[in-house]
Amino acid sequence: MVHGGAGALDNVRDNKTALRYLESIRTIVEHGRNVMELGGSALQAVEACASLLEDDPVFNAGCGSVLNENGKVELDAAIMDGRDLSAGAVAAVGNIANPVQLARLVMTKSEHVMLISEGAMRFADHCGMERVPEDYFYTPDRVEQLHQARLRHKVMLDHDDSDDDSEDQKYGTIGAIARDPEGNLAAATSTGGIVNKRMGRVGDSPIVGAGVYADNETCAVSATGFGEDFMRTVISKTISDFMLMKGMDANQATEAGIAYLTRKLRGRGGVIVIDQHGNCASGFTTKKMIHGWIEKGGETHCSF
Repeated sequence: MVHGGAGALDNVRDNKTALRYLESIRTIVEHGRNVMELGGSALQAVEACASLLEDDPVFNAGCGSVLNENGKVELDAAIMDGRDLSAGAVAAVGNIANPVQLARLVMTKSEHVMLISEGAMRFADHCGMERVPEDYFYTPDRVEQLHQARLRHKVMLDHDDSDDDSEDQKYGTIGAIARDPEGNLAAATSTGGIVNKRMGRVGDSPIVGAGVYADNETCAVSATGFGEDFMRTVISKTISDFMLMKGMDANQATEAGIAYLTRKLRGRGGVIVIDQHGNCASGFTTKKMIHGWIEKGGETHCSF
């Protein structure tokens, strides 16, 4: 399963942008299946899919990320292996085309789970990871979004075209989750955050248990939404706990998790979930969520 953000998305329902989103999602989720059909693990599949989503400028991660209050890109990402709960995360990094790949290096080549800012960049240099120029990330749409946010003296969410700060928005995070033929689960999440955010702001995407979680005993989860709500509810771990403690499947636990998010905070956004048996589920409190899935080797599905 992969996702590319949640929100109202009314402005992309009947135009070329809608087709662009859906075609990208379809291509990427099928790429993930190909990775595993060729013998790749769930972990390799989610890293590959998240990297492709980061490379696509229509999504708010990697190339095409939104800009902070200083007109800069600050990226967050995390990846988790359900086999042993290994995880790696980076926050507030720049000049890295694929922060999910840096997160993978944190997981495999360091003793830590999360590195941030300059420390993460030094680690990237240590690992020989190439830096890209700042203008690699910029698109005209993102520059205009920052301009509009500054005019309004407010923080805005990705693709916010409205003065209403509730539903005419797209919550820009990408994510990928997978279960491989050996029954191993993995999850990855990456984001550029929110338009005009304060320098150093970190959302839920790189936080284990909030924006990302994977445990072979329960499920893999990737979240997209208003990060502060997802951190407060630890939404991904909450869904896992519903499975572990109450014996729920993917659909039941996702429904319970979204209900909890709504009851506690009226939280905005959504999740994609695969349980240990390969059942796929999704849930969201916004009008729509861009996502795609292949359940148990079946057909490819994409939806808003």
